[in-house]
Parts: sequence; C-alpha cells; structure tokens
Amino acid sequence: MIDLTTEQVLAVETFVTKTLAGFALDVVGAIAILIAGYTLSKWAANSTTRFVERTGRIDATLQPLAIGVVRYSILSLTVMAVLARFGVQTASVIAVLGAAGLAIGLALQGTLSNVAAGVMLLVLRPFKVNDVIMVAGQTGAILQIGLFTTNMNTNDNVFVSLPNSAVWNSPILNYTRNPTRRIDLTIGISYGDDIDKAIAVALEALVGVEGVVQAPAPTVAVRLLGESSVDLAIRGFVPHAQFWTASFAIQRAIKLRFDEEGITIPFPQRTVHYAPAPTAPNPAENPEEVHL
Repeated sequence: MIDLTTEQVLAVETFVTKTLAGFALDVVGAIAILIAGYTLSKWAANSTTRFVERTGRIDATLQPLAIGVVRYSILSLTVMAVLARFGVQTASVIAVLGAAGLAIGLALQGTLSNVAAGVMLLVLRPFKVNDVIMVAGQTGAILQIGLFTTNMNTNDNVFVSLPNSAVWNSPILNYTRNPTRRIDLTIGISYGDDIDKAIAVALEALVGVEGVVQAPAPTVAVRLLGESSVDLAIRGFVPHAQFWTASFAIQRAIKLRFDEEGITIPFPQRTVHYAPAPTAPNPAENPEEVHL
C-alpha cells in the first residue's frame, strides 16, 4: 500500500476535480453545440424552402436536393465541432470515414448505382416534377426525384416508387415536355359514302374542337381501305393538358356531324358466298357406269 502525504492527496484531488470539471464543461459544450447545430440546420432548411418558393430560382426538381445539402452540411459541421471539443483530430476521423465509406461502397454497389443514376437524372433532367412520363412499364406524374428512388402517381392515382437505376436504364417517354401533343384517331366510313365529303366534314368538326391548334395544321386523310370500311386518319395537335378532353370531344363532334350529313360509320361485316355441295351421281340414270 502506498502512503501519500497530505500535499500529494490534495494534488490528486485537485487534478481529478479539474479533470472532471473540464470534462463536464466539454460535455455541456458538446450538448450545446449539438442543440445549436440541429436548430440551425432546421432553420436553414426552412429558410431555404421559403426562399426557393418565393423566388422560384430553383426548379422544383432540384429543391429537395438543395434543401438537403444545406441541412446536412450544417449537421456535418456540427459533428466535427463536437469532436473537436473533445480533442479528437478531425483529419483522422475523416480518413477513417473515407476507408469505411470505401468498404461500404463495395458492399452496396447496387444501392450506390441508384445514387449515381439519381445524380445523372438531376443533372441531365430528362423530366422534372409534375411531368407525365412512361418509364420501366409505369406511366404517371413525377412527385419527386431523390438520390435513391423516383416517385410518381399513376393516372389512376396509385403511388409508384422506382429505383433510380431502373429509371436511368429504361427508355423515357415524356408526354408533357413539349407544349403540344398529337391526337391520332381512326374513324371508318362506308364504301358507299362520298370520301371527299366525309374528309371535309371530319376536318370541319376537328378544327371546331376547343384546344386544337392550327400549327401544325389538323389533318384528315384516307388511311386504309379496310375489310368493311374506308378508314380515315384524324390527326390534330392540342396542348398536352387538354389531350384527353380534346380526344373525347373530337370523336363526339365527328359522330354528330356525320349523322347530320348522312355519312355512315359501318359495323364490321363480311360477305359470305354459299356454294352448294355437288350431288352424288345416280347409278340408275347411268347403268353403264355401274361396276359389279
């Protein structure tokens, strides 16, 4: 057993007291830094959101990324400040995190491919929020482009979340990127109707529908001589937001005008020619052909 003098005991007590006091101060300071950093990150994210919405300088597609960068940058600096408070060398921590990140990246190649695809989608911008697209067998309006997934609502209001890699590696059909979209319809008339009259009537009805633009010009032409009808191709460009309403209105307008002008839209039909079966010869009428 070691005997300590009074002076040594006092020195030890002073050292322990100072050490505990310093550690306590460091803990309190770290907690204060964490609270301040977390509060500041939320405030910065909310301020960025309000600024973006008010000014409109950043597209809605990039808003989540911009807000996330601001918030997580502040949180990262907060963590570094807490570590520095305890005397941890941040350079060593960054080196360790880099090595760990490399190992994790090798283990999560599939997940990181979604991140890479998400970055490419945000940079090249083949579509943006609220665009209606068809990709990977799904059609819907884009809700959000994240670093891992692309979220959309289908036309029948079903939520779909697609991995970014699946979106990036598939053909993308963007229905709303261009200001107008072409409507293609096929309407048949009877072979007995006047083709030129039917074309003129259909074109008049097509032009009269609200939303049909004049450039490019609407078109009505003979498309096919079908089995039971002469098929007319009806084509007109409309703003993409009016595509379905205009498509329904065009078909209704043409049907009403055809009825007024006596132009027939025939039902599918076939002409069948019946040939009677040949009758067998009667041996009684030709006895010489009878063989025993």
